Amino acid sequence: MNSLISLSLPPGMHTSISEILKEKTLKPSRRSLPCLAQSHDQCLTEEEAEASTYEAGRTDESFLIHKPATRAKLEARGTNPGQPSGLLFRDGKKRIDYILVYKKSSPLVEKRVTFERNLRAEGLMLEKEPSLTNTDIMFVKIHVPWDTLCKYAEQMNIRMPFRKKSYFTDWKSKAMGSRFHLRCRQIKSWLPRNPMKLDKEALPDLEETDCYTAPFSRARMHHFTINNRHTFFSNSTRSRIVHHVLQRTKYEDGKSKMGVNRLLGNGTYEAAFPPHEGGYKSRHPIKTHGAQNHRHLLYERWARWGMWYKYQPLDLIRRYFGEKIGLYFAWLGWYTGMLIPAALVGLLVFLYGFLTMDTSQVSKEICEANTTIMCPMCEENCNTWKLSDSCVYAKVTHLFDNGGTVFFAIFMAIWATVFLEFWKRRRAELTYDWDLIDWEEEEENLRPQFEAKYSRVERVNPISGKPEPFQPFTDKLSRLMVSVSGIFFMMSLVLTAVFAVVVFRLIAMEKFASFDWEFVKKNWQFATSGTGVCINFMIIMSLNVVYEKVAYLLTNLEHPRTESEWENSFALKMFLFQFVNLNSSTFYIAFFLGRFAGRPGKYNKLFNRWRLEECHPSGCLIDLCLQMGVIMVLKQIWNNFMELGYPLLQNWWSRRKIKQTEREERTRGGQNVEIKVQLPQWDIDWNLQPMNAHGLVDEYLEMVLQFGFTTIFVAAFPLAPLLALLNNIIEIRLDAYKFVTQWRRPMPARATDIGIWYGILEGIGVLAVITNAFVIAITSDYIPRFVYAFRYGPCVHVPCLRGYMNSSLSVFDMGERLNVSEESRYCRYRDYRASPWSPVPYDFTLQFWHVLAARLAFIIVFEHLVFGIKSFIAYLIPDMPKSLCDRMRREKYLMQEMMYEAELEHLQKERKKNGRRYHHEWP
Repeated sequence: MNSLISLSLPPGMHTSISEILKEKTLKPSRRSLPCLAQSHDQCLTEEEAEASTYEAGRTDESFLIHKPATRAKLEARGTNPGQPSGLLFRDGKKRIDYILVYKKSSPLVEKRVTFERNLRAEGLMLEKEPSLTNTDIMFVKIHVPWDTLCKYAEQMNIRMPFRKKSYFTDWKSKAMGSRFHLRCRQIKSWLPRNPMKLDKEALPDLEETDCYTAPFSRARMHHFTINNRHTFFSNSTRSRIVHHVLQRTKYEDGKSKMGVNRLLGNGTYEAAFPPHEGGYKSRHPIKTHGAQNHRHLLYERWARWGMWYKYQPLDLIRRYFGEKIGLYFAWLGWYTGMLIPAALVGLLVFLYGFLTMDTSQVSKEICEANTTIMCPMCEENCNTWKLSDSCVYAKVTHLFDNGGTVFFAIFMAIWATVFLEFWKRRRAELTYDWDLIDWEEEEENLRPQFEAKYSRVERVNPISGKPEPFQPFTDKLSRLMVSVSGIFFMMSLVLTAVFAVVVFRLIAMEKFASFDWEFVKKNWQFATSGTGVCINFMIIMSLNVVYEKVAYLLTNLEHPRTESEWENSFALKMFLFQFVNLNSSTFYIAFFLGRFAGRPGKYNKLFNRWRLEECHPSGCLIDLCLQMGVIMVLKQIWNNFMELGYPLLQNWWSRRKIKQTEREERTRGGQNVEIKVQLPQWDIDWNLQPMNAHGLVDEYLEMVLQFGFTTIFVAAFPLAPLLALLNNIIEIRLDAYKFVTQWRRPMPARATDIGIWYGILEGIGVLAVITNAFVIAITSDYIPRFVYAFRYGPCVHVPCLRGYMNSSLSVFDMGERLNVSEESRYCRYRDYRASPWSPVPYDFTLQFWHVLAARLAFIIVFEHLVFGIKSFIAYLIPDMPKSLCDRMRREKYLMQEMMYEAELEHLQKERKKNGRRYHHEWP
């Protein structure tokens, strides 16, 4: 077939692939992109490519040590103190793709030798290098040759670029003319530059986003533009291939004796990690001398605290750390940006309460109630008190319980929906740009532990048609039941801890009420709540350590099939444990505190000894606000310290031990020459801290729990979004600094979404609507004030709250139990009950039933209204932008045509080369 297949396209568009490709000449990148059409003779040789790529792998001066050594020792080791070691083998040609670390004193020599021999049999090249900081440490440097890369890239269905993308302009926009777009560009050029945008000149061109890709195949290697074998597979891809081999190589005879993870667990190896590309600091400024490597560029343009207001370089993060970590930072940045409107609205609601605090009718009545005598708040050592004594308490309560509370609760429910819906659109754009659309179906592999456990039972995979290990349903069900039982047991342990805190509050209430210090005695409720919150926080953080170990044990017991299933199962358990642990006491204060206290003369007691707590006359909302504020602030401070402060201390201690060892060696060998030796990159990385064993679970878990605090009880604490925004601005740079400078380089993993966390976020959004409805209806005084204003208020035409406090207080006759004078015989308490002289004393009044009915009606109306709005918004916002859908369909069509033309061109060349005609069917 000599003619190209014509395309049926609108006017203005090209009719063949050749014309599309010829339309625009491509400008070569300054970094010699591999997908650009260059001839093979213009490519660098292997030695030049390796040297140019890694020559800039310099090391920080903090890792330079004064090593006493003789010239003979240096020459024997092959180390030149004046030159950086780089990331190459000793021959200066082969790049280092992965590092294994073991101790020479380890007794498990046979397993290690067998494992390394099998790695060589798989096609990997190994070279050993002793550590310069610890004589017992040995590094195994791993290099993947070209043939091995191609073999495993084909097995893993890794998509590789094969032709530059051809962008097209919609014919409708062409018909509108270019004057409109020219005017828009002129107006945009007049506007001030967005300070949050990164300077494009400082970031490298990333070729993967500009090329069509297809699963790599050695049989169709001629389809791919392989200009330089050493840059065709990126560093992250090479590391993934090595990790794939390490996970499936045996170290002993037996089906379960495989994988580097098991060798790390039993102490055969100390660590396994891909090396960083070099130091993250340079003596020269990046503006004048440029970045020495991608790590240095990430530090200067992303991880520095001075870049807190800039957008994140997501493409560079993805290239260096992999798609999985890139998606995490993309989601974190999106969440932080969406918190800005929520924080502004919450701040406005708080300011509204602050400005109307002195003019509030309820607060004025409480502050002016000098003659209203309230009943004692505890059984012993408590006296009657005046309602006006709680003036400050009432004003503080009005800051969070005012007319804007209902509006803000509805706003946050809608905000949560908008945030999740627009994140789906953002995720779709990222998965397209990062070439992850079809990745999940192609590259999801079985876990080695699953293969080893169920290798005897196999069944045909319905997708691939190949036999694979299979877990029987009965085995899966029994393991799942054990896991669920463990989850419920741990949750019951949380409830037991909450009950212990409740008992402490009851005991502390009586102790603080009879305290010798007058200030504590006067503010005993604040003292009780504050100490209870602090003790609850310490219990929460202690139980979190136990939960992590239990969740890890239960997840391994289930034997998940794939890595994503393992991570999702572990993440769900961790979320359930920590969510219940973190919010149980909050739910108690919101919905149970003061609901079952009873009334004066007939109080309910725990174990017939301690009287249950009751709410302040201003309501229980201030207790809920105090609980949320203290736990949220303390937890964020603790998490930030553990994420950055703890690794900093550990790395400082490691450097201190290195310097101490160097001084001891110099003291013992006093006659040796003191020479300044530069540590190689693998030695520096070894002294850094490894990434968390559970990957990004801890990072996501922290943010998801924060999202729950921001939405679930936001009606009680409108400043929660603002605190979350301030924390996340710090969190982004803190995580960036930690990944770039304090942690070893993690294995660049791939992912198409944030996993099970999206479903958890949706569940939190639904729970937030329900809890906010109950908080407004039951915990706050919004409904009682609403009923009084429209049903019992003295105003005729306009609803008002004049006389509300007197209406919400009932009368108790203390003369029935105590021998008191007639003037101080009666006291008031918060409830809707009949007076002592009524026909049925202390019975519920009609106002109580009106308030109860209004509360139930509000819950139903609020939930249905908000759920309806959420569903309507979710329906209006499509999961994928229409322009992206059209572009994907267009490029899929173009890719098929290009593959056909490339195969046709290849067949024609082969026919001319062989001088004969032959038929070759397109597979």
